[in-house]
Amino acid sequence: MATRLSIGIVSAGRVGSALGSALCAAGHTIVGAHAPSEASLDRLGAMLPGVPALSVEEVARRAEVLLFAVPDDELGPLVEGLAKLGCFTAGQLAIHVAGRYGVSVLEPAARAGALALAVHPAMTFTGTSLDVARLVGCPFAVTAPATLLPIGQALVTETGGTPVVVAEEDRGLYHAALAHGANHLVTLVAQSMRVLEALGVEAPGAYLAPLLQAALDGTLSSGESALTGPVARGDVGTVREHLASLDALAATGDFADIPPAYRALARATAARVAARSLREPPAIDRLLAELDGGASGLATPGSAEPDGSVDSRSRASDGGDGSYSAEPD
Repeated sequence: MATRLSIGIVSAGRVGSALGSALCAAGHTIVGAHAPSEASLDRLGAMLPGVPALSVEEVARRAEVLLFAVPDDELGPLVEGLAKLGCFTAGQLAIHVAGRYGVSVLEPAARAGALALAVHPAMTFTGTSLDVARLVGCPFAVTAPATLLPIGQALVTETGGTPVVVAEEDRGLYHAALAHGANHLVTLVAQSMRVLEALGVEAPGAYLAPLLQAALDGTLSSGESALTGPVARGDVGTVREHLASLDALAATGDFADIPPAYRALARATAARVAARSLREPPAIDRLLAELDGGASGLATPGSAEPDGSVDSRSRASDGGDGSYSAEPD
């Protein structure tokens, strides 16, 4: 993008400061930022030195590009309030970085003549200068009307990121996928670390690192084909021992969240093993019965009918040669 723009940031949180710093390095001018807390003021001074801390209204008045980096639930009311105050101008770019929304949340700004775009970086932020370097190669979901997509893509490219177009109607599902994979991964790994700590393992993170890194790398490259472990093997006895051990641990302290998480994820794993026909239906049923403490009730591919025959309707994706192509969920 050859044109240099005056950019205002609302607000100078972890994401806003990093993107502002990257856009500043690309030659744009940061004319102001809203910094409502001591932490955001400190971050503004460290990552965007010389940029004034202003009210939201003043940032909007000065900027050709208004970059919203606020919590998802605050974005809609903020945009609506600014529109009522007449803070948006015709031709001004209004951009938000919330993963959950497309451009519809910026409709009040668009009614005032602003050009609405949504760009979401698929990474976590620390609030330090390290984030700027990590933006290089980071995928960004870009949502905008077709005529504005090139602008959003160009701005993303200038931060060092890689633009990926995501349709307005797909933003909710897109964000759910990222949150499920990243946020819930933190909970899962932290639970494993807590169990190891309870056993007296020093530095549980370092202990888990080789195993988890290999599992993550394998999954990112091969998907479900990387799955190993007792559920994938149909090892009911091992799963039973895991459940008994975790239930016993939960009775001793602050571990009550772990057994139900194990059961839920083991059920999900068993369902995917069944869908990909990696185990015979009776093995899956035994696993689910162990997890549920009773009958599983899960319809599995090739499940047996009461007369012992196999229901061929459940193998609609079978290629006829014994191969199986998993359908998307």
